[in-house]
Amino acid sequence: MPAQGKHRRPKSTSLGRGLAAVTTGGAVLALPVIGATSAFAAPAPAAAPQAVAPAAVVAQANSAAKAAPAKHSVAAGETLSKIAREYSVSGGWKKLYEGNRKIVGSNPDLIHPGIKLVIGAKSAASSDDKASKASPSAARGASADRADRSERIDAAPVAKAAPAAEKEAVSYTNDLDGWIKESLAVMAEQGIPGTYEGIHRNIMRESSGNPAAINNWDSNAVKGTPSKGLLQVIDPTFQAYHVPGTSTDSYDPVANITAACNYAADRYGSIDNVFGAY
Repeated sequence: MPAQGKHRRPKSTSLGRGLAAVTTGGAVLALPVIGATSAFAAPAPAAAPQAVAPAAVVAQANSAAKAAPAKHSVAAGETLSKIAREYSVSGGWKKLYEGNRKIVGSNPDLIHPGIKLVIGAKSAASSDDKASKASPSAARGASADRADRSERIDAAPVAKAAPAAEKEAVSYTNDLDGWIKESLAVMAEQGIPGTYEGIHRNIMRESSGNPAAINNWDSNAVKGTPSKGLLQVIDPTFQAYHVPGTSTDSYDPVANITAACNYAADRYGSIDNVFGAY
């Protein structure tokens, strides 16, 4: 056994060597033996942590991308019904009025030029109701559930859906054809029956298409309530059958047509059933 000295090999080597004697016909062979017990496997490199986008973060990003409501400056002669159709407001003029009640005031038929209407605004009442119904415990439960799901699911970034194409605003020509078509749109919203042909036929008989026509010689005129407008409606009838969202001016073409068709529907079933004085 060799004497120990200060220059002997340190024990930091990972492989130990030894001698094994193998006898073969009396001969002794010295063979090196590698000590397997002294070898250690090098640790595997740690995998880089994968970046995970929590589902809650993706949802918040998608929510923040929603466009702000549009604003519309009211011009002279416009009505809530007309503006609602131009912007294709779901729920029509009633929904538009509901979201702008504080701006418009208590009378939806009277909107002043220059006021700013918010298109797509939610009414304050409905927002308050929803806020009051949401309990703190329910909010905490929903938050915890979202956090739990985000921990259990490896959520990959979600591609944003393409924004839906905005509906083109409907515009009508300022002539008899446009007035009739706009009136038919209002009538469809209110469930008032009538066709283009029925309205046009009666207009040509009553006023020849002149929205400023007035009858100053018949019995109604003698009573102080002359027939006016495209479908020759007297003021008491116009006021009784006026359709909300249209102008309160009986000479207004669209307001005159819709009020007359509303009256005809009540008395004759439809303007299509009118073929003479009514």
